[in-house]
Amino acid sequence: MVQSTFSLKERDQKRLIKDRLVRLAVTCGGVSVLGALVLIFIYLGMVVLPLFSDSKLEPNFASQPISSSAPHYLAIDEYGERGFIVSSNESDKDASAEFWLLNHETSSPIWIEHLNIKPTVFATSTRDSGWFAIADSERNVVVVRPQFLYSMTKQGRGFTPELEHLSLPKNFKLSPQGASVQQFSFAVTDEETVFASYLDDSSVLVRWVDTSTQNQQGEFRFPTQFGKVDQLVLTPDANTLYIRSGTDLVVALRDGGRFHIREVVDLSLGDSKHQVTTITLLSGAHSLLVSHRDGLVSQWFDVLHTGDSEQGERKLTHIREFKLASEMTMLLPDTYRKGFYSFYKNGSVQSHYTTSEKLVIFERAYSKAPTLAAMSDNERYLATYSDGIISVAEVDNGYPEVSFSSLWQKVWYESYPEPQYVWQSTSGGDDFEAKFSLVPIAFGTLKAAFYAMLFAVPIAVLGAIYTAYFMAPKMRRVVKPTIELMEALPTVIIGFLAGLWFAPIVETNLASITALFVLLPVAIFMVGLVWSWLPRSIMRKAHGWHSLILIPLLIAFVALILSFTSEIEMWLFDGDIRLLLASHGIDFDQRNALVVGFAMGFAVIPTIFTIAEDAIFSVPKHLSDGSLALGATAWQTLMNVVLLTASPGIFSAIMMGLGRAVGETMIVLMATGNTPIMDWNILEGMRTLSATIAVELPESEVGSSHFRILFLAALLLFVFTFAVNSIAEWVRQRLRARYRSL
Repeated sequence: MVQSTFSLKERDQKRLIKDRLVRLAVTCGGVSVLGALVLIFIYLGMVVLPLFSDSKLEPNFASQPISSSAPHYLAIDEYGERGFIVSSNESDKDASAEFWLLNHETSSPIWIEHLNIKPTVFATSTRDSGWFAIADSERNVVVVRPQFLYSMTKQGRGFTPELEHLSLPKNFKLSPQGASVQQFSFAVTDEETVFASYLDDSSVLVRWVDTSTQNQQGEFRFPTQFGKVDQLVLTPDANTLYIRSGTDLVVALRDGGRFHIREVVDLSLGDSKHQVTTITLLSGAHSLLVSHRDGLVSQWFDVLHTGDSEQGERKLTHIREFKLASEMTMLLPDTYRKGFYSFYKNGSVQSHYTTSEKLVIFERAYSKAPTLAAMSDNERYLATYSDGIISVAEVDNGYPEVSFSSLWQKVWYESYPEPQYVWQSTSGGDDFEAKFSLVPIAFGTLKAAFYAMLFAVPIAVLGAIYTAYFMAPKMRRVVKPTIELMEALPTVIIGFLAGLWFAPIVETNLASITALFVLLPVAIFMVGLVWSWLPRSIMRKAHGWHSLILIPLLIAFVALILSFTSEIEMWLFDGDIRLLLASHGIDFDQRNALVVGFAMGFAVIPTIFTIAEDAIFSVPKHLSDGSLALGATAWQTLMNVVLLTASPGIFSAIMMGLGRAVGETMIVLMATGNTPIMDWNILEGMRTLSATIAVELPESEVGSSHFRILFLAALLLFVFTFAVNSIAEWVRQRLRARYRSL
């Protein structure tokens, strides 16, 4: 007899080893998935976190003592290495322009030019243009602008100082003979240069010079005597002149060769303690920053009023205010962003951003308040002058426009009639302010998911119930794999067909499709009613094959209704449904939520159907058999036994479909107008978080606010999906525990 070499003990050991290896592999796979999720969350958090980090100001980046007398104007280059001043000589009072190297290596300027004018009055244009004007007692004026010209050489970065002079007509004067200039403002455009002067006879005179011909084009004298004028401010486009007398501000608009007074505004906000010290144009020149004696800084800009008495009129409107300390001595607007710096007697400096209402920087940077300040063009370096020393501070202020209020609350942007939720990341204008409210695109995400689920859930769940419980087995073996194959269809194809094929069909047959929302349920009810009248012998033979009868009838009915689009539009919608909708304030876009609901619902249906059908079909047969044996009907068994037992799986299916709808990108990208509007109107489009990321991330600057906010949108999608799945699992476990006894 041959002795067996195989033993049960050896077999058990091999099985034990295999079990342990499989358990280890499954555990490693699960841990890897959790680890990947954690790493994704950490990476997104690392990209987003700098948006909410504190800004910094390092005051000792560079400094340079200067031998010149107290300067009237200060500028700094974008590297924080060289400064520019305009000062007056103590001996002959002539003005000179000087470039200084800000590194303590020199005791004299590296470049100097005498301007041959004895200044009595000064004026500065906006910071981004860089022009500075000097007028003397003879009403002469000189307008200059420093140029920091850099070039790359073999030795490194080369620098060439240059002073640009604005060409003016020979013997050009700010005012006529015998009228001295008390103060003035100016604007330089591509076509002309405009000077507005307040004269000693209490009048305001405006003169403009053609840039190309260098000839004086004309002048305009306000017929009104203004009394004491404290400040003149002319906007860079030379179309608006602000004349301040105490707390009263005259707003004058240009109309060809003259100005007319549009309004007079009280800047004190109705309180005598808010006396005005200065007014300053914010970057872009659409807003005024008003400094008050008690430390309040208020922002004003034009708003279009559409009331009955002010139809279509723009009025200077108080928008917001910043409560600062009364020891404030100076206000400095940012070069290109909508923020400003404030300086105080004790040497403190603050930086605020207007639209986000965010205190960005608060530092005790100096021993006392500086007398002059300037910001570099890239807003990385802040130069100040005090007691014969130019000091340079390095500024790390990357994301001042981002705050909780700017992301999730209404913001009143310049030229908007009221606070709104706005997403607009780019524009063609240089003075454009990016608007990063996440509310419109988050709303668009929920809107698209809502209409998709509204279309998909009834069809998918009811279809799963019929397929698992009523459909003939032979037909089920064909239908279920076919629907599962639909999930493999690329969503870019669905989006392409929805945007270029289905959307025009909806637009052309809008009246019929609208009528189908009422007529189709009626048709289904009528088919069911007729079916109930048929002999029972026919019903028994067709049991489980109902869909083969119903679906062709419904397709024929839909085709019939679509063929009568013109007649339906004439009978039910007064001949033009879009005109009827417009008369009721309902807008229509070709690529709208209706198209997205159908297209994305079509993509979500296979996910919900497959999971729900498996859950219903997996209900133990003895449960339904026992219910039927006790006298319950098939419908009673379905409602009270089968669906309750399968409810955890059905709920999971719906949650999986919701997660798919929220994260869908290509369909909403191609089948909507991608307009970030907030309206539940099913005939208008929307913009979703995922579509915004797909469209704008490739074009965004790495590390910019736009770039990081897009990652914040991705983090929101990640957290939302994770939360939905977690809640779905928790509910599924509760439902399973509740109906486990069935």
